[in-house]
Amino acid sequence: MFRLLTAPLRWVLGILSSLIGLGFLYGGVTFTQIWLTGRDHSSAHADAILVFGTAEDNGVPSTELRDRLLDALSLYQARRAPWVVVTGGSRPGDHFTEAGVSASFLEAHGVPASRIIIGGGNDTWQNVSSVVVALESHHLRTVLTVTDPFHEYRAGAIASSQGLVPYPVPVSNSATSGPGLWRFYAKETLDVAVGRLVGFGRLSSWTQSHHVTLPFLGPTN
Repeated sequence: MFRLLTAPLRWVLGILSSLIGLGFLYGGVTFTQIWLTGRDHSSAHADAILVFGTAEDNGVPSTELRDRLLDALSLYQARRAPWVVVTGGSRPGDHFTEAGVSASFLEAHGVPASRIIIGGGNDTWQNVSSVVVALESHHLRTVLTVTDPFHEYRAGAIASSQGLVPYPVPVSNSATSGPGLWRFYAKETLDVAVGRLVGFGRLSSWTQSHHVTLPFLGPTN
């Protein structure tokens, strides 16, 4: 009798155990893809170099943004692509946009303004969607995606989901390093795992409208 009574409970526990196991497996595979992509430096040529925005400091690129721009500049000077696309909006209190600061930096280092496409956006999805129409108008589809290694997989996945063909070119010497780096990889693993299930566009809409901040991981963007 006891065995008959506990059979449904064991059945439910068995299902929960399987789901938890699948969740850990999915997370592990996702993390591995993010890790490996951050170490994959494509040698391809493309139509444009797509630089993902990050913080600026009152009109001056932050260390992280400067690293991305210097890598993009090297790619442009090496003739890997004839266009540079800069993205990133502004935060409350900012007087400059990340994309605007990036464009000024590139122009000051010899990239003609006529070869720079300026976008916006406050997260990765918005970064890409802000420039898709401009890219299409110039018949540009293939892009070298320049961002930090931990962000490279999601950046490429979102670019691909919006009709672009991305080639990863993660920053060679990212300023984001050290003991706290695990938090960035944890955040990316969560963002990619959820984004692939519900759609990156939907995740962006939800997180931006609710200003989601995850404990110990920081803002979801």
